[in-house]
Amino acid sequence: MNDRLDMLKKARDRMVEDRDAHARVLAAPFDRDKAERARTKFMEIQGLIDAIDRAIRGEHTA
Repeated sequence: MNDRLDMLKKARDRMVEDRDAHARVLAAPFDRDKAERARTKFMEIQGLIDAIDRAIRGEHTA
């Protein structure tokens, strides 16, 4: 495995952990302010995970 692919996989793992933290807030008893912030961050991080996934696929084809 090349260094770039390894770095991308580590970054993805870290972002999944961050996303899961926001999912826990969304699953907790409802608090509007916390839920709105968590929802926004969850969506932002998921977009980043999707981008990293595309980069990983690009490394496999390169």
